[in-house]
Amino acid sequence: MVETKVLIVDDDTNICDLIELYLQKEGYKVYKAYNGSEAIKIFKDKMVDVIVLDIMMPQMDGYETLKEIRKTSSIPVLMLTAKGETFDRVLGLELGADDYIVKPFEPKELVARIKAVLRRYKPQTQKRALEFSDLIIDADSYIVKYKGEDMEMPPKEFELLYFLASNPNKVFTRDQLLYEVWGYDYPGDSRTVDVHVKRLREKLPDNREWQIKTVWGVGYKFEVK
Repeated sequence: MVETKVLIVDDDTNICDLIELYLQKEGYKVYKAYNGSEAIKIFKDKMVDVIVLDIMMPQMDGYETLKEIRKTSSIPVLMLTAKGETFDRVLGLELGADDYIVKPFEPKELVARIKAVLRRYKPQTQKRALEFSDLIIDADSYIVKYKGEDMEMPPKEFELLYFLASNPNKVFTRDQLLYEVWGYDYPGDSRTVDVHVKRLREKLPDNREWQIKTVWGVGYKFEVK
C-alpha cells in the first residue's frame, strides 16, 4: 500500500507535534516545516499528498506559501489559523485552499477533514475530458482548451468549471458550489463563487451551444443548448 505523505506547516512546534502524533496513528508519513520557505522546499522535494498550512508565519505567510504552491500544483491544502473572520476565510478559499479550520481545533476533526479532501482529490485523476463546441476540459491534465488555445486557469477556477460542466443544465446554489468545489460547508458570504464565475466568463465568452448561466435568485448552471 502506498504511504500517504502529509506536510504540516506551522511556526508553533507544539501544534506540529500534536498533529503529527494523530496522523502517525492513522498510518500517515509526516513532514514538518516551521515557515513558508521551508515548506516550499519540502513540498518540492518530498512529493507530499496533502498540506496543512498555517497562515501567520515568519518569512512567508500562509497566503504567500499557498500562492507559490498553486503555481505548479493542485495538491489539497487545508488552511490552519487562529483567524476566523469572513475575509480571511474568503481570501484563503479564493487563493485555492481546499478547506479551512480555525484554532483551537479538535485533532480528530482535522484528521477527518484531511481524509475528506484526499477522497475528493484522488478520483479526479481518473476523470475523462469533457468536450463541447470549441471547448475541451481535461481533468487529467487540468487543461482547458477554448477554440484550440490553452487557457490559463488556477485550480479552483478549473474545478468550478469542470463541476458545472459535468452536470449540464443542473442548477446549483452558491453554497452548494462552495461545498462541492471547495469542500467546505461555508454558509453566508458566497462572494468567492461569484468572483470565480466572473473570471471564467471573461476567459470563456458565451458560445452558441453552451454558457455559464446565472439563474436569478438561485445560483448558476452550465447550460447546454
